[in-house]
Amino acid sequence: MLIITIKQGKEKSLLERQPWIYLSAVERVDGKYDEKMKSGATALVRSSSGQFLARAGWSPKSQIRARVWSFDEKEAVDHAMFKRRVQAALAKRKKLSAAPGKPQRLINAEEDGLPGLLVDYHAGQPGYLVCQFQAAGVDAWKVTIVKTLIAETGCPNVYEHADYLVRKGEGLPVSTGVLAGDEPPYGIEIK
Repeated sequence: MLIITIKQGKEKSLLERQPWIYLSAVERVDGKYDEKMKSGATALVRSSSGQFLARAGWSPKSQIRARVWSFDEKEAVDHAMFKRRVQAALAKRKKLSAAPGKPQRLINAEEDGLPGLLVDYHAGQPGYLVCQFQAAGVDAWKVTIVKTLIAETGCPNVYEHADYLVRKGEGLPVSTGVLAGDEPPYGIEIK
């Protein structure tokens, strides 16, 4: 497992529950070379004195080197956690209720404990979920997230829209297209 050690004095933002870990705050990263180069790997984050601070999704090519999944040392970063987070985000929005031409935000990144993930619902028959995986951590869990979205919303059509500059800054390939079901019909404006 990767272990990110934060420079002395730079842990303040994490102690205040800020979810981003910038390159400038990282003292060192311990782990196997392959793990250090793997975008989206889960890392244990410690202070310079060895105190647990968080678990985070690693992004070796971004200025934001990690995005926090959990500040709870006992919470595992696994399929169940992602399922719970998606379910909780959807529960806050109650039901799919977007007006035609006006998408409904279902998942709003850090606000919903899923840093780098945006999901909008576009109304129609049967409707479309449009996802933006803007961070290495959520990109690594894409299959789990998409399966959970389909199961929880009943919407079979999931489309990925990529922001070229954001994904390039994360060191991720730019991928736009159908993840499940059908492609949105021409005329749906995806932002």
